[in-house]
Amino acid sequence: MDGGDDGGYSCALAFTIPAEALMQPGKIVRAAAVCLVAAGSVPLVGCAHQMAGAAANALTPAEQAAGWKLLFDGRTTAGWRGYRMDSMPAGWQVVDGALTRVSGGGDIMTRDKYRDFELSLEWKVAPGGNSGVFYRASEDDDAIYWSAPEMQVLDDAVHPDGRSRLTAAGSDYGLYPAPAGVVKPAGQWTWFRIVVRGNHVEHWMNGVKVVEYELGSPDWEAKVKASKFAPHPHYGRNAEGYIGLQDHGDRVAYRNVKIRVLP
Repeated sequence: MDGGDDGGYSCALAFTIPAEALMQPGKIVRAAAVCLVAAGSVPLVGCAHQMAGAAANALTPAEQAAGWKLLFDGRTTAGWRGYRMDSMPAGWQVVDGALTRVSGGGDIMTRDKYRDFELSLEWKVAPGGNSGVFYRASEDDDAIYWSAPEMQVLDDAVHPDGRSRLTAAGSDYGLYPAPAGVVKPAGQWTWFRIVVRGNHVEHWMNGVKVVEYELGSPDWEAKVKASKFAPHPHYGRNAEGYIGLQDHGDRVAYRNVKIRVLP
């Protein structure tokens, strides 16, 4: 599904793929486009993040009909605020149509909460950079990562966290590893897709399902107990919460940030 250095993907038709064909982590689904939803199928957004020739930070008619909405309009930071803040920190700016961490400002999050959803976005990090996408976050602790699971954003080739698959790009940070060789290099756009439905969570990166787990399962409980998250009672236990983007001190840009609430 490689669409070149800009991270774009060509798109010609709309169709669905049976769920049983997508259940293996690491399985690459080669598709021209997936924009429709049907019973017994899993909706992908092969068109949702960057249709060939389509404007960035915009919804196609098919996406609108499927219930997608933009979380970032490509021009303003409307709909976002700083963690435990009422306003947007100045360290996050809109640069060339991307929501960009340009200087210190802290983590940011959506103003709205989400329970069950499908999130799609693209990110591009500076060489050696680190960031992350949080979900079901709350403001119960002094840092967003003490409540929210994180899909890691990373330059695997340079950053020290890339030496462990538990903290590499696409991982459920510190708990569930992501395979090597899926993330794009620093300076190129990588496509993330996160699906959260009840306790079931999936991380997709560039069309590959890299992580799948169940919140609250015995396996998950054991991993949390053995991790740095163990002392934090809210970690991974919120039934709904905010979507967050991490300021880890490095330049990172996000675009085509969109979400679809799941029934």
